[in-house]
Amino acid sequence: MTQHGTQSGTQTGTQGSRRRALLSVSDKTGVVEFARQLEARGWEILSTGGTYQSIVQAGIAARQVSDVTGFPEMLDGRVKTLHPAVHGGILARREPGHLGQLEAHGIGTIDLVCVNLYPFRETVARGAPDADVIENIDIGGPAMIRSAAKNHAGVLVLVDPADYPVALQDEVSDAERRRLAAKAYRHTSEYDAAITAYLTGASDELPTALPETLTLNLTRAAQVRYGENPHQPGAIYRLGDATGPVIDAQVVAGKPMSFNNYADADAAWALCQELAAQEAALPGHAAVCVAVKHANPCGVAVAADVRAAWERARDADTLSVFGGVVAVSQPVTLEAAQATRGTFLEVLIAPEVTPEAAAWFAEKKPDLRVLVAAPAQGVSVLDVRPLTGGFAVQERDARPWDDLCPEVVTRREPTEQEWLDLRFAWATVKHARSNAVVLAKGGVTVGLGAGAVSRIWAAERAVANAGEKAQGSVLASEAFFPFDDVVRLAASVGVTAILQPGGAKRDPEVIAACNELGISMVFTGSRHFKH
Repeated sequence: MTQHGTQSGTQTGTQGSRRRALLSVSDKTGVVEFARQLEARGWEILSTGGTYQSIVQAGIAARQVSDVTGFPEMLDGRVKTLHPAVHGGILARREPGHLGQLEAHGIGTIDLVCVNLYPFRETVARGAPDADVIENIDIGGPAMIRSAAKNHAGVLVLVDPADYPVALQDEVSDAERRRLAAKAYRHTSEYDAAITAYLTGASDELPTALPETLTLNLTRAAQVRYGENPHQPGAIYRLGDATGPVIDAQVVAGKPMSFNNYADADAAWALCQELAAQEAALPGHAAVCVAVKHANPCGVAVAADVRAAWERARDADTLSVFGGVVAVSQPVTLEAAQATRGTFLEVLIAPEVTPEAAAWFAEKKPDLRVLVAAPAQGVSVLDVRPLTGGFAVQERDARPWDDLCPEVVTRREPTEQEWLDLRFAWATVKHARSNAVVLAKGGVTVGLGAGAVSRIWAAERAVANAGEKAQGSVLASEAFFPFDDVVRLAASVGVTAILQPGGAKRDPEVIAACNELGISMVFTGSRHFKH
C-alpha cells in the first residue's frame, strides 16, 4: 500500500508533510466540493484559469500555477503549465536523487493531478468553425495527465469526477494507482484519436466517415460468460462515448445477457425502430413487434396495440420464434406480458415496461431478460466487420424509404394496401441476411427466407414458410432478380405484387413474366445486401 503523503514536497521545494494537488478541469462537475475536501485534509491547491476562479469564489484557498512557475499565462492561455516547476514536480520519483534535484531548483512535488481536457469533441459536435475546433485542442492538459500517469507510484492522476473519492482515502493501493493511470492514458488516447479523425476527415480528398487512419476507442461495457460458443471468450465494448439502446438498456427482469442476446436484441430493435418511424405509412397500426432468431427476423407485425402485434408476429412463425428475441415499439403492459405465456423467449426489449408487467415477468418467466431500451446517442455511422488481419469498413445502410424513387414497371399498379405491405416488406427484408426474400400481407410477415446462397432458394424457403398464407401477399427482395424464376414461383402461390431493386440484364424478361401473370412489380433502384 502507498501512503498519500509519503515524501511529498512543498511549494518551496523542501520535503514536508503538506501535499499539493493541481486542479485544472474543463468538466467542473464536483470540482469545488472536491477542492473543499482536499483543503480540509490539509492539501495545498494549485489551479489555473476557470477552475481557479470557481475554487476561489467558493471561498477555498488556492494558488495560481503562474505563482509557482513565475510566468504568467501566455498566448491567450495556450501556455501556462508547460514548465519545469510543474512537470518536474509531477515527474520526480520520490527518491533522494530526484528530490534533491527539485530542492536545488526550488521546485516542490505535486502529489495529485486532477485534469480533464478542453471540450474538443463537443466543439466538433456543435459544428463550430475550424478555428474554434483547433483552439480546443488541449496541449498542456494531456502533457500533465501523461506525466502523472507515468509517475503514478507517487502521483494520483484523476480524469473522471467519479474517481474523486479515491483521493480522499487515507491510503490508496498500488493497484488503484495503476488503474487510474491506465484510465488516464485511455482518456488521452481517445482524445488524440478524436483529433486525428477530425484532421483526417477535414481533407477534401477523403470521405469524412472513412479517414485514411481509423482508430476505434473501445471500452468494455459488459462482461458475458462467453462469446457465440462456450469455448470462445467474449465481452461487450462501447465505442467512444456513444450510448446504445441495448448496451445501455435497463434490465428490469431476468438473467444476465449473453453475447448472442446482445447481437439479436440490437438487430430486433433496429428493425422495430425503422418500422415505427413509418407510422404514417401504417394507418391504424400504432405498435410494432419484431421477433429475431440468429440475427434474422422470423416474425414481424404491426397492429393497434402491443399485445396484438406480438400475437401476430408469434403466429407468423411459431416454430422459429421459440427461443427468439422480441422487440416492441410501445410500452409493455401486464396484459401484453401475459400474452407471452406459453412461448419461450430469450429477450424482450421495449421502450417501457410497466411495474406490473416487470413483476409478472420476474415471477412467471425468471429466465427471460426484459430490457427497457436506452436512447441512442453519439452512435457511429460506420459498420465495421472483422477480416483476418484487418477490418472491412463501410457506412451503415441507413437509407430510408423516403429516399427512394419507387417506379412501377408493370402494367398493373399496386393497390393502396399492396403499397403499404410492400413498404413493410421492404423494411423487413433490408434487415434480413442475404440472399433474402420476404412475403407479407396485412402488416405481418407470412414467409421469410434469409441467408440463402441462391435467390430462388430464399424464395422457396419463404413460400414454404408461408404455406396457404402466401395467397394475396406481396414479396420483397433485397437484391435484383437475375431470372424470372422467383416471379413464376411467387405467382404459383398467389403473390400479387413484388418489390425489388431492378437493374439486372434480364429485367425485361422479369417484367414480361409479371405482366403475363398479372403481378404488379416495383423497382426501388436501391440494393440492400446484408452479409
